Amino acid sequence: MSLETTRLVLTPFSPKHLLALIESEERFEECFGLPAAEGLRAGFVSDEVSPAWLAQLHKSAAEDPWVHGFAIVPREERLVAGSVGFKGPPDDHGVVEISYGLAPAFQGRGYATEAADTCTAFAFADGRVRLVRAHTLPTRNASTRVLEKCGFTRTGEVEDPEDGPVWRWERPKESA
Repeated sequence: MSLETTRLVLTPFSPKHLLALIESEERFEECFGLPAAEGLRAGFVSDEVSPAWLAQLHKSAAEDPWVHGFAIVPREERLVAGSVGFKGPPDDHGVVEISYGLAPAFQGRGYATEAADTCTAFAFADGRVRLVRAHTLPTRNASTRVLEKCGFTRTGEVEDPEDGPVWRWERPKESA
């Protein structure tokens, strides 16, 4: 169930793909069938990766886009340039949190905006989702511009248990 845009193919990750990427770039290419862009792996092995997400990944058996997300594959390049997905399935209030990231060489090309917008549409196509949320560092940056372009509105600042103060962004389904 890949999602396609004009310039990208968003291919679902499986637990084995992500575990292979954490192990090594070579193992990932063997497992996924495409190489990872330089710097992509660093985002999955840094201290910023949620320990809860890693624990859940090790317990996962089946592909689940709400948990494992999608590989961002530019059509003109045969490699994985980044990832986009959610921090879990919709909660009891119909809220999901989106996250995304690109390897450094692929930033600034509009891929994050295209992937985030497509993933937001994917979420709204699920009848359970009424709101897509995101969190960014509390300063204007590339990620805040991505969210603005995707129709998100900054709703305030909150304290994230892992990241400290962050800006909260939201896009209700009615605006889709």
